[in-house]
Amino acid sequence: MATNLVSVVMQFLTPDMIGRIAAVLGLDRNTAQTAITSAVPALLAGFSGAAAQPGGAQKLFDAATQTGPLEGFARMLGSGNQSSLIESGTQMLSSLLGSRDQNALAGAIGRVAGMGQGSTGSLLGMLAPAVLGTIAQQQGTRLDPSRLAGLLASQKDNIAAAMPPQLSNLLAGTGLLDSLGGAARTATAAGSEAARASASAARSVGDTTRRVAAASAPSYNWLYWLIPAAAIAALLLYLARPVEQVAQQGGTVGLGQSTMVGGLDVNKQVSDSLTSLRTTLAGVTDTAAAQAALPKLREVAAQFDKVNGLSGQLSADQRKALAAQVNPAMPTLNQLFDKVLAVPGAPEELKPTVDALKAKLNALAA
Repeated sequence: MATNLVSVVMQFLTPDMIGRIAAVLGLDRNTAQTAITSAVPALLAGFSGAAAQPGGAQKLFDAATQTGPLEGFARMLGSGNQSSLIESGTQMLSSLLGSRDQNALAGAIGRVAGMGQGSTGSLLGMLAPAVLGTIAQQQGTRLDPSRLAGLLASQKDNIAAAMPPQLSNLLAGTGLLDSLGGAARTATAAGSEAARASASAARSVGDTTRRVAAASAPSYNWLYWLIPAAAIAALLLYLARPVEQVAQQGGTVGLGQSTMVGGLDVNKQVSDSLTSLRTTLAGVTDTAAAQAALPKLREVAAQFDKVNGLSGQLSADQRKALAAQVNPAMPTLNQLFDKVLAVPGAPEELKPTVDALKAKLNALAA
């Protein structure tokens, strides 16, 4: 069976490894999974385009052979030295794609996964050596610049098929998908079909409404027909909104209006801190993990302290909005707190830290 590079890379990025990547970046596991699923084919598309440029295959080959064994990547995720991995991967990506395409890639994946540009850039910096290392390991001693370029060129259908339609649309004008040729255009067209169908439905409803109004104009009963038709049109227009618009709005659901106090977006800080806290607590399964989680838990506690210190500058409505954000998370967090405290041999410092976190959260939820 022919090699599918997307599948090979995703098999290397096991659920455990994705969980560790999420913990390093302070992301929810599902968010990390969405971002990685989008990033892997996008990186392969970018590398394929780079290999097709004059001298690009040699640059890509040099980068692939310098990544080292994949086992080293897995070890670095748990070593606490991830910043050097991110930095070297980011520099590698900039050298291969150029800063413009690198930023375009980070922005598009961020929109698909609901992440900030900084977090997405760090994720790409972590993934770039993993993707190149997988290619190098797959080819073994047979790898050379021409074979590498040929391998990537042969993967255009697999890469395009794995690309989320929304991501294909966002990258369509950047040039990053040019190496995929017609395969990329097919994926982009498929991703746009739902939006076109929705727009067509909306226009059809509008036309129907206008025809009803025109046909009924001579009669004094026309309002009896127009008002229900207009109500139906409004409902269908709401239901037929483009998928991408809904997805973009979905990223801010539940956060409420942005609350800037002293240069800090309090709503975003609380949301990020809650996500980081859930991820950290979920990763505590034994004594060693509990010990390793302590610094992160203290960091989250300090973030909540910062928010609590600014709460006096918030209006009553703004404080209610924060409470509405924290309260739904408390049942899950309390279960995680209990699970962590029940870990045999957990360090003595864990309980005071957990108790402090509970107090800070209760203050925000009040």
